[in-house]
Amino acid sequence: MVTPPIVDWFGGYAFALVVGYAIAAWLFGRQRRADAGDPLPRLPVFLRFDHRRVVVVGGGEVAASKIPALLAAGGNVTVVAPHISRAIDRTRVTVIERAFRADDLDGAWFVTAAATPEVNRVVRDAAEARGVFVNAVDDPSNATAYLGGTIARGGVTVAFSTGGQAPALAGLLREAFDELVPADIDAWVERASAVKWQQRAEGLPMRQRRPQLLEALNRLYETRDRDGRDAA
Repeated sequence: MVTPPIVDWFGGYAFALVVGYAIAAWLFGRQRRADAGDPLPRLPVFLRFDHRRVVVVGGGEVAASKIPALLAAGGNVTVVAPHISRAIDRTRVTVIERAFRADDLDGAWFVTAAATPEVNRVVRDAAEARGVFVNAVDDPSNATAYLGGTIARGGVTVAFSTGGQAPALAGLLREAFDELVPADIDAWVERASAVKWQQRAEGLPMRQRRPQLLEALNRLYETRDRDGRDAA
């Protein structure tokens, strides 16, 4: 069996990726032909807040651990809790140091509940009334949004979620797949973006786009290999 050049560069795990892709494509195509696919029980999305209001209910270390990701996504974060841990950087968030009230969610786009189940339930009711999604940390019964283990590198984001049922498993999956993501994945993104615009300009049919992209990625490493030999 002849493996693509990309496999030679990245070794066995790249081979696993290529084989896994082929198997997944076959299985997906088979299921789609059979029943057009089942709807997802939860829709995976990536949110960009662009300075919109995000509320964190809870002031402990668990709440503190969720704040950096919300800030990185552009959230204007407000923390509401009777007591605020020193782990929370007050210079980066707005602090309301009292018990949660339903109107704390007025104008909010997203809420993270990191309090007791009783408080989380009140938060969920207030969020439901305002059409706001709530992530309740380690409390899936009071959540309408579930955050997973995440890999973010070179413009690529991969997330794993168990719907709040087994967050430790999502973390283990993230750690395992983190070893599979190439260190120079940003080069893949750059090449894929260029190929995308070329394909659109040429009106290439969708079924031909992924095979052509794989060829383009192979050429990326063929060029590097050739340049390395020439330099030697």
